[in-house]
Amino acid sequence: MTIPWWRRNRRRLALALAGVLVVAPLALDLLFRFVPPPLTPLMVIRLAQGYGIRREWRTLDQISPHLRRSVIASEDGKFCSHWGFDPQAIDAAIDRYEEGGKVLGASTISMQTAKNVFLWPGRSFLRKGVEAYLTMVEEALWPKRRILEVYLNVVEFGPGVYGAEAAARQYFAKPAAALSEREAALLAAVLPAPLRRSPSTPSAYVSRRAEVIRARAEQVRLGRDGACRD
Repeated sequence: MTIPWWRRNRRRLALALAGVLVVAPLALDLLFRFVPPPLTPLMVIRLAQGYGIRREWRTLDQISPHLRRSVIASEDGKFCSHWGFDPQAIDAAIDRYEEGGKVLGASTISMQTAKNVFLWPGRSFLRKGVEAYLTMVEEALWPKRRILEVYLNVVEFGPGVYGAEAAARQYFAKPAAALSEREAALLAAVLPAPLRRSPSTPSAYVSRRAEVIRARAEQVRLGRDGACRD
């Protein structure tokens, strides 16, 4: 009886697959350090759901510092001091999970950037494990400025609306560079649920959350690079 070739070469195939899974993210992270990611998995999913893609890439300097500070204040207050993960937030999320709650609030901006650029939506432990690996690669290869820049250009702000520039024009009819403190806080306030919340016609909850973010954003200090470096 002839043994199929894939059985004879299972070990080699496994090693080759493992190599691809390790090397491909490294290669793409190196590329995306300098080149804007063309599409994200979420964009493809939303296209299949019938949404379009509104997106205009902008450098970090072309995005209002109010929005940079608001997003850091809202999504990851320790963004400039950690190496991709917030141990305290992770411990708190684990405690909530063990008590029967949902695992929420542990994702840093670095983790969300890795997820948005490479992965599909979901909360499985497998996906989280891959996300953790991609985050470590990203933090090793990208400066904080690039991580924040990519995040602000790929994050979903509404149905078919990706990135700061498209969101600013969609909701406030102005470029991202011209966003006010209030407008920036409103955009940051919808990020946990951009398909259900609107920054231009905010609910009472979104308005309250925006005010909290606005107050916190005043305490965020941007470095000379526009992100974290003093």
